[in-house]
Amino acid sequence: MRIITYNVNGIRAALAKGLGAWLEAAHPDVLCLQEIKASAEDFPIDLFHSLGYQVHLFPAEKRGYSGTAILTQKSPTSVVRGMGNQEFDREGRVIQVHFGALVIMNVYFPSGSAGAHRQESKFRFLDAFLVFAQDAAHSHPHLVTCGDFNICHKAIDIHDPVGNKNSSGFLPEERAWMDKYFSSGFVDVFRMFYPDTPHQYTWWSYRANARKKNKGWRIDYITVTEVLASRARACRILSEAQHSDHCPVLMELDW
Repeated sequence: MRIITYNVNGIRAALAKGLGAWLEAAHPDVLCLQEIKASAEDFPIDLFHSLGYQVHLFPAEKRGYSGTAILTQKSPTSVVRGMGNQEFDREGRVIQVHFGALVIMNVYFPSGSAGAHRQESKFRFLDAFLVFAQDAAHSHPHLVTCGDFNICHKAIDIHDPVGNKNSSGFLPEERAWMDKYFSSGFVDVFRMFYPDTPHQYTWWSYRANARKKNKGWRIDYITVTEVLASRARACRILSEAQHSDHCPVLMELDW
């Protein structure tokens, strides 16, 4: 099973940059999208149907903002939207598809870069999501959680750890949360395969030619429960895909 996570920073903008042709070539079994920035009425469902995908949407109530979607080649046994928290469910941040015992959770963490009020919202999300993820893993031991976490875990995951030590996305409190998340039974699949490989990023600012210079951040993750980790066969950052300020991450899972 090939699972890809991708923050597209607007589904229509990404399609205008060739996302459809890329998807046809990449052909994952499951594609988890974040920041779709489209309502159900605006999302190009027919296009993805023509490429062989079912579309499961969880858009934000606010038009042109946030939102998640999961595209699947096969029908899931169930789809679960939200995490029972109105503040964040209004923003369409968490959606799950179940394939029997296997559960794939797609999540878009808030960004705190817009100011103190958004950082406080992000901290509330972190508290709520940790409990939700732990409960989900307890109920569904074969759990994949992927998406844009909007946090770099360690210094190796960011191009300038010293200069960004006070930046949202690399704050000590956020990194401590990642420690807590991974110590509670979740595995960072990319680092499982590449524990010491530097300069591996999934997001670059549009400013100062950052992507060309590879001055980036690794904030997009695929994580699995410890019981599922032995089934992961590969994990790669697909930096050649350039339909967004992010790039996709791929995991191959023996399922």
